[in-house]
Amino acid sequence: MSPENRRLVLAQRPVGMVDDKTLRLEVTDAPEPGDGEALVKVQWLSIDPTIRTGMDDRPSYLPPIGVGEVVRSGGIGEVVDSRTSRLAVGDVVYGLTGWQDYTVASESDAMQVVPPGIDPRAALNVYGANGMTAYFGLLEVGRLQEGDTVVVSGAAGATGSLAGQMAKLKGAGPVVGIAGTPEKCAWVTETLGFDAAVDYHHEDVARALHRHCPKGIDLYFDNVGGDILDICLGQLAMRGRVVLCGAISAYNATARPRGPSNVVNLIPMRGRMEGFIVLDFLERFAAAQLELAGWLADGRIVHTEHVVHGLERAPEALNMLFTGANTGKVLVEL
Repeated sequence: MSPENRRLVLAQRPVGMVDDKTLRLEVTDAPEPGDGEALVKVQWLSIDPTIRTGMDDRPSYLPPIGVGEVVRSGGIGEVVDSRTSRLAVGDVVYGLTGWQDYTVASESDAMQVVPPGIDPRAALNVYGANGMTAYFGLLEVGRLQEGDTVVVSGAAGATGSLAGQMAKLKGAGPVVGIAGTPEKCAWVTETLGFDAAVDYHHEDVARALHRHCPKGIDLYFDNVGGDILDICLGQLAMRGRVVLCGAISAYNATARPRGPSNVVNLIPMRGRMEGFIVLDFLERFAAAQLELAGWLADGRIVHTEHVVHGLERAPEALNMLFTGANTGKVLVEL
């Protein structure tokens, strides 16, 4: 008999935060792999803000999740049945698994084997989309230079925590993180090595950034959008760059967010603001991962995961990204 497959599907499009009405738990038989396919038992889910944006019916770099479809997400699992020479039983693989116990990998999809010895948590964090986003966002889109004054919002999150560390490794400074609690700010400076941190809930962000970045901001790595983006636009140094990685402050908004008023500062400061999608750099992932592996082996990069246990708690884990309940990368262990 086929094993049982639990699936969390989109029951209706959310208004604001994901709640009990947004998703529906279905229980079916696990799918049967056909020729050229393999059955994967999902072990870990990567929880990322793009999951929430995919639930909305609006254009993006991936099509919206359809009502009735399994929630789309990255994950890691083990091959338990294979009818393809590309994947063997026992292989640990990474790719789009969705919020379910089992998925089918085909020869044509992007499911990749995780090399033996790699911690799945690191594979979904440093070596995964978060590490690649931080790496290419800083170095390619942001054109990081030695000595740059760098500000990173969402600095205690998965991507922001890595971006700040990479900026320091590449000779930037000061590197200033923006986070939401005194404890997170202490972690950002004491554990991750940022030069300073600003608590946006309890400090005047504009005044604090003036203090920490007296010559202006050369590179702002934006994970949040909203008011903090506007403040940083107003404090750009000459030829300052803004890297638009995410806008997490707006993903649950029920009304259209207000645009940044300080965008006009790009003109006199000859600044540049650019968005990007990490998949644009897919062919260069292997080279970046090799450099990151060296930094990890030398202890020059720290990664932290906030692990939630159980498929049924995946919606709760997703909401953590928007309430600030996590430090580091959010994962669900099935």
